[in-house]
Amino acid sequence: MKYIADLHIHSLFSRATSKASNLAGLFSWARVKGIQVIGTGDFTHPGWFSQLKKHLVPAEPGFFRLKDEKVAPALDQVTPEARPVRFVLTSEISNIYKRHGTVRKVHNILFAPDFTSVERINTTLAGIGNIESDGRPILGLDSRDLLEILLENCPEGFLVPAHIWTPWFSLFGSKSGFDRIEDCYGDLTSHIFALETGLSSDPDMNRLISALDGYTLISNSDCHSPGKLGREANLFDANFDFFAMREAMKDPAKGFQATIEFYPEEGKYHLDGHRKCQVCLEPLETRRINAICPVCGRPMTIGVSHRVYDLADRKTPFYPPGSPVFHSLIPLAEVLGEIAGYGPNSKTVMKEYSRVISRFGSEFTLLLDTPVEEISRFSSVLGEAVKRIRADKVIKKPGFDGEFGVIHVFEEGEIDDFSGQISLFAGKRRKKSKHVTKKDVDPTIFSSPTTQSPERKTVHINPEQQAAIDCQSPRILVSAGPGTGKTFTLVARLAHLLKQESLPEKITVITFTNRAADEVRDRIMTKFGKDGGKIFIGTFHGFCLHWLRKEEADLAVLGEESRDLVLRLLFPSASGKKLTQLARTIDSHLGSLQTGTHDLIVSDSRQRDYFAELRRRKAMDLEEVIPFFVRRLASDAEFGDAV
Repeated sequence: MKYIADLHIHSLFSRATSKASNLAGLFSWARVKGIQVIGTGDFTHPGWFSQLKKHLVPAEPGFFRLKDEKVAPALDQVTPEARPVRFVLTSEISNIYKRHGTVRKVHNILFAPDFTSVERINTTLAGIGNIESDGRPILGLDSRDLLEILLENCPEGFLVPAHIWTPWFSLFGSKSGFDRIEDCYGDLTSHIFALETGLSSDPDMNRLISALDGYTLISNSDCHSPGKLGREANLFDANFDFFAMREAMKDPAKGFQATIEFYPEEGKYHLDGHRKCQVCLEPLETRRINAICPVCGRPMTIGVSHRVYDLADRKTPFYPPGSPVFHSLIPLAEVLGEIAGYGPNSKTVMKEYSRVISRFGSEFTLLLDTPVEEISRFSSVLGEAVKRIRADKVIKKPGFDGEFGVIHVFEEGEIDDFSGQISLFAGKRRKKSKHVTKKDVDPTIFSSPTTQSPERKTVHINPEQQAAIDCQSPRILVSAGPGTGKTFTLVARLAHLLKQESLPEKITVITFTNRAADEVRDRIMTKFGKDGGKIFIGTFHGFCLHWLRKEEADLAVLGEESRDLVLRLLFPSASGKKLTQLARTIDSHLGSLQTGTHDLIVSDSRQRDYFAELRRRKAMDLEEVIPFFVRRLASDAEFGDAV
C-alpha cells in the first residue's frame, strides 16, 4: 500500500504549540494534507499519554486509529479525500549531558508499537528527570543511555536522531553535537539505522558524507501546529503497519520510496550568519573572517551548510543502491500566498486553499500527482507554479541564524502575465485605483519593487498616506487598520527623511514583533542598500538590548525555555508543578516592573536565587530587558543623551 507518513510532530503539551494540536485537529489536517500515518509526539507527557490511551484504539499492527473519527473538519465546508489516518506512538527527548568533557545537546525521537512498552519507558524516564513540564522533556541523560532504556523496555521499538544538523540541539550540531555517530551512541550505534535530516538540509547535502552511507535518511515536519503537517514527510509502498514501516526504514528496498523535502534554503539554519546584524554568509566566506560577525564583532551562528561542508568527504552526492528519491516542495499555502499577494495564513489565501483542496482532494495529491495540464485548466498561474516546483525552477533566499529563508516561484512582476493576478482564480484582474482603500488594498502594490521611478510610484499613494510621509513634525501618530499599507507608508517616510539629508544612523524603527521588524528591514535594505543597514530596526526588546549591550557587550538574554532550564539546575529536587509555579511568579514580578506597579525588591528567596544566577551568567531574563533599560535611562543622564 502506498502511503505518506509524517512521524515527528508535537502535541499541545509541548511548548510553543497550537492548542489545535490535539488528536482531532491532527486527524483532520492529515486528511487535508493527504497524510495517512502521523506520529503522536510527546508520549512521555502524562497528560498527552492519557489522551492517547483514551481516544486511540489498535488498528493494524503497531498502528492506532481514532476511536471516534467524526470530528470537526479542518476547513469549513471542505471534505478532503476519505483516506485512512493512523497514529504511531512517538516522542522526542531533549538530551543534555556531558560527554568527552563537553556539554552535548541532542534531540532523539523514540518509536514504540504499543501502550504497554510506552508505560515502561515513561516509568523509567520519570525516575531520571521531570517528564511533566514539557511534551519534549529535557533530561540529563546520555543519548546512548536513552537508547539502552528504549531497547530494554521496548525491544521492537527504535530511536532516530532528530534533525541531525540543527546547530543547537542535534547529533551533528555545530554548537553541541558530535563529528561521528559512534561518538554519540557508542557500543549501541548498530541499533541506529535512520537519521532525520531536518528542514535545513536535504539528501543531496547528506550524501556528501560517506560515513552516512549505511543510514536511511527520513524527513518529518517537526510541526507545532496541525496546519504545518507535511512540511516534510516520507512516502512508503509497503504493508500498512508499524513493523513493515520499520523494516522499510532499515532497508528502503522493502518499500521506502521517497521523502518530501522543504527546500533546505528555507530552513532557518541553512547558511551562517548573525540575525541581529542581518549578516548571512556562505561557508567559505565565514571561514575567511573566522566566523566573526563583520558588523558587531560577535561570533556568528554556524549553519547547516557549513557543518556539512566540514564533515563532507565528497564533492558530489553518492546514493547507495535502492536509496529513496526526494521531492522538494513549497507548502501549498505559501504558493497561493505568493500568487495572491497575501500572507499564507490570511483569510484570502485560506479561502482559495479550501477551493483547491475541494477540487483536488488533498495538498499532496495536487503537488505530487495531478497532471499540470489538469491544474492549469483550473488556474493557469497555479499550474505554472506547480510545474516550476516539480522542475526545481524556484528562487531561493537562504535562511540563517534562526531566520527562515524565502522560496519564490515567480520573479517580481511576472504574475502580471497570468490572468487572476490578485483575486487568485478570478477571470479578471482587480482594477487599480489611484486612491487605495482598506477594502481593495493589494499588499504587492506597496511591497514589491518595480522598475518605475519614485515619482511614478506615488500614483498609488492616497492623500492620508502622503500626509504621513511628508509630515515635518518630529512626532506624529498614524492610526490605520490592517491591510491599509502601514509598512509601505513607513518605508516611504524613511525614504523621504533620507532624501531630506537625515542621517540613517539617527533613525530608529521599532515594531511589536520580530516578524514585522524583519519585513521592514528587508524592504529598507532592498530600497536603500548600505544606508539602510545603518538604520536601527527592531522590537522594543531589541532596541533596549541594543543600548544595554553598548555598556556590556556580552550580555545574554534568556527566553522561556532557557529560564526553565536555569530553574531546573538551581532547584533539581523541585517538582515540575513547583517549578511551573515559580516561573509564573517570576513572570508576574517582571510584568509588574513593566507596568511600573512594583519596585525592584524581590522578596521570594527562590526568585532572588534566580536573578543572582542570571547576574553570575552575565544574563538577563527577556521580560526584564525593557524595565531594566527604562530604569537605567532614568538614572543616568549621559546614557539618556546617547539614546
